[in-house]
Amino acid sequence: MMENSGEDKQECSGCSGYCRRCGQVHSLDGLRARSHARALMVKLDRFGRIDFQAPAGLAAPDCSIKKLFGPARGKMFGVLLCRDFSGLEVVLQAFSGQFNGYWQVEGWVRPLFDIERFHRLNGPREKEVKALGLEMGTLSVGSRELQALGRRRKKKSRRLMKDIFSLYRVPNFRGEEKKLAEVFTGAGGMPTGTGDCCAPKLLAHAARNHLMPLSLAEFYYGRDNASGSGIHKQFYPSCRSRCQPILGHMLCGIEGADR
Repeated sequence: MMENSGEDKQECSGCSGYCRRCGQVHSLDGLRARSHARALMVKLDRFGRIDFQAPAGLAAPDCSIKKLFGPARGKMFGVLLCRDFSGLEVVLQAFSGQFNGYWQVEGWVRPLFDIERFHRLNGPREKEVKALGLEMGTLSVGSRELQALGRRRKKKSRRLMKDIFSLYRVPNFRGEEKKLAEVFTGAGGMPTGTGDCCAPKLLAHAARNHLMPLSLAEFYYGRDNASGSGIHKQFYPSCRSRCQPILGHMLCGIEGADR
């Protein structure tokens, strides 16, 4: 799908965010990475899966892109064009959140937290929350028992989300690394999924591996979502609610470099 001129204006900044440290908005170009993003689209079309590096006979069924065109609909993917110390260009790629239960697949950048610690924390406590949900389904609508159980479930869910967020470590290009709650500039609480989108994953990998970002492009791939806000192979800027409130910190330090 070709982009129109209206999209071009919207996407000139691939990602941006307000930085408390500098008191200004840091931003990164969203145009130069598009050719690499389109190349990634071609690979997804051709391979039909995301584990490109695995031989066809050893490909994991859960890495297939078929589900992206089913009831669950599509997903955001991203590409970050960088330069290393020797001046060579490096291209990183990411998918948002999990891919059919995988937080990490070879060839794609990892999340902002330690995956093993996440599973140790989330596994047993998520089962508790789900068990409470099942128990609620056996109670009468409007009953005191149901309301009490609902409050208990909500409290446990909020506590679990807070503890999960505490696992995230958010670096920038000044060599600083902070907790997610320390850098979030949005109003109210952090939405579920904060830090799991493509832009934060890509920038974190670049910062930790001493790569200088040049351009970032994100696109939606798969069945269009129900609201129409996600259209197959269309480019989008970083999201306002989850990404922009942390990207100011993450992009801090890129302005002084020769890009």
